[in-house]
Amino acid sequence: MITEKHAPPAPAPRARLAVTVAFAVHGLFTAAWVARIPQIKDDLGLSEGAMGLALLGAPVGLVLAVRSAGALIGRWGSRATTLATGVACAVSLIPLGLAGNLGALVCALALMGASLGLMDVAMNAQGVAVERRYGRPLMSGLHAWYSIGTLLAALIGSAAAHAAVPVPLHFAAVAAALTAVLLLGCRDLLDRSADATPEPEAVAPGGPARNGTVRSARWSLALLGIIGLCSFVGEGAVADWSAIYLREDLGTGPGTAGLGYAGCAVAMTLGRFTGDRVVARFGPVRVLRAGSLVAAAGLGLGPAVHHPAAAVAGFTLFGLGVAAVAPVTFSAAGNLPGIPAATGISRVTGVGYLGVLGGPPVIGFVAQGVGLGWALAVPVALVGLIVLLAPATATAGR
Repeated sequence: MITEKHAPPAPAPRARLAVTVAFAVHGLFTAAWVARIPQIKDDLGLSEGAMGLALLGAPVGLVLAVRSAGALIGRWGSRATTLATGVACAVSLIPLGLAGNLGALVCALALMGASLGLMDVAMNAQGVAVERRYGRPLMSGLHAWYSIGTLLAALIGSAAAHAAVPVPLHFAAVAAALTAVLLLGCRDLLDRSADATPEPEAVAPGGPARNGTVRSARWSLALLGIIGLCSFVGEGAVADWSAIYLREDLGTGPGTAGLGYAGCAVAMTLGRFTGDRVVARFGPVRVLRAGSLVAAAGLGLGPAVHHPAAAVAGFTLFGLGVAAVAPVTFSAAGNLPGIPAATGISRVTGVGYLGVLGGPPVIGFVAQGVGLGWALAVPVALVGLIVLLAPATATAGR
């Protein structure tokens, strides 16, 4: 286990740079295999239904792991947990690239889901701690670097697919490179003292009693988890099915098939780099409501027009629309009075990331019966539901 016993306190700018690297590396891990999904599916001879079954491995691993995230980070701190689980993410790419049958693919994805989920909670807890140290919103900008990571991974994966680089070689090279970047770039993460949580009375002087405050916070966590679920089903659909949709339903080549996810990542990145200022000006509720309408319209555009250009444009609009959802949701969960940031974020993650990793298998099963184009209506409806749930984020960033 990587320890932080002797880690010196990091100045705020260095800590911010370190957590930025962690977000970018996490994005690279998350999307490292996206453009290779069609190749893996073809190599193993899987149907859409079987691929959907394989994708269940990741949510199972994530759910089992995230349940212990709060306790794990409480014991070791978000710094050590971010580093250790980042290395585990790298290791998980190796069996994923070597999977020779459906069972091996499920197990590899379970390991990846567990590693990604724990790293996600830990790095977001670090982000909240750095944000508090600065005294101003930073989460949207940090998530922008996660989006840059997914964009780079999608482009690298598309290039590797176009050049017919063997999947195991591609994944092994990515694992080695990202391990080095993580261990060198994240040395200045804040130590565990930064993970401390103020008491409710200190957070809201003159407010309701502690028990009432904590009960309200728990209800807020439930609503925030549902918001994350609604958004992340769409994100998971774009990540895991956009390349297959463009390649198999619309007849594009393997290089072009990765552009749907790349367009989503570009738009999400641009939206997040401006997100802190936009949320500060208009408030999280209005931003999430407007964004969810844009995202729903974009995700429905491709199947409605049934043309590759429209599909790429639609996936791009979706990325722009949901850009603010994760930063606002995690910031709200990490700043609830009386609840440690890691605990709040882990609970929201446990619900929300069922959408990222559990939504795509559901879409695969639906697509088996009605076609992938019609199956994409599921995330369209869920993203639209955020319009009603957005008030739960009203206290984000306070």
